[in-house]
Amino acid sequence: MEMKKILLAVVMIFAIYLLIQGVRCSLDLRKAKEKLNAYNTREIELSYGKITYIDEGQGEVILSVHGIFGGYDQAYENIKNRVEKNRIIAPSRFGYLNSSVKNDGTPKEQAEAFNELLDSLEIDKVFILGTSAGGTPAIRFALDYPERVKGLILFCSAMPVIEKPDKYLEYQAPPKPLLSNYAMYLISPLMPVVMGMPASTAKDIMPVAERKEGVVLDGKKTNPDMEKNFEEYTVEELKVPTLIVHSEDDNVASFKKVEASEHRFPNLTLVTFPDGGHMMKDHGNEINKALDDFMNKSK
Repeated sequence: MEMKKILLAVVMIFAIYLLIQGVRCSLDLRKAKEKLNAYNTREIELSYGKITYIDEGQGEVILSVHGIFGGYDQAYENIKNRVEKNRIIAPSRFGYLNSSVKNDGTPKEQAEAFNELLDSLEIDKVFILGTSAGGTPAIRFALDYPERVKGLILFCSAMPVIEKPDKYLEYQAPPKPLLSNYAMYLISPLMPVVMGMPASTAKDIMPVAERKEGVVLDGKKTNPDMEKNFEEYTVEELKVPTLIVHSEDDNVASFKKVEASEHRFPNLTLVTFPDGGHMMKDHGNEINKALDDFMNKSK
């Protein structure tokens, strides 16, 4: 009898949890959509379809390449504190927030799309900044279009491996059943432990439905690409200076991969923090100084 009471209590607590998270999810989804609508976005039709982006500020141009579960909002938020100094171009990558997918949606094709976008905006050269999963297409762009790049900047980014692996995960993203607003809210209490990111991250990535195609594409194409096509990422041949900024306690993009691959970058400035996690929390001033120093040297 005592065991039945315990089980009943557990079931009731779980049911209450499901209900509370459902209500929170619904309320925050409405706020997230309102926030998205408040951005000053632009759309342009390229040869393969539409790309949606933010274009704000003046000065040296930073092309901001967002990570997984991102879009123009994440790309802009990652660097918006530079808008007084720089012109920020913050596009949604393939499959994210109103951006079409070119062919298979590979990082190489994403780099081609960025090149076409810059042509359309009549921008000759940029500093390209890749965050997390966005580091792969940023590196690809720097390799394929060095004449358009003043500097490559990588924030807690994916890193090239040092040798072609015998095996690699062919899908590197959350399982598809988790790609919904409600599912993310249910697992949000685990985010601080598993990813070193606050539970509120579930709120920041809403609406998930409008990012799902991009997440799946990152899982299938973007994230495995530097392992799958190792021989195409000859970063030793980079013709542009590189700035890597990374937290040593990053649970998403491991700092060990930075340590293993840093020797491959021929003209590297490395700035690290002992803490801050994947979001490099509380290091905004140091990051800004690193950017100022790097961009002034690389003009």
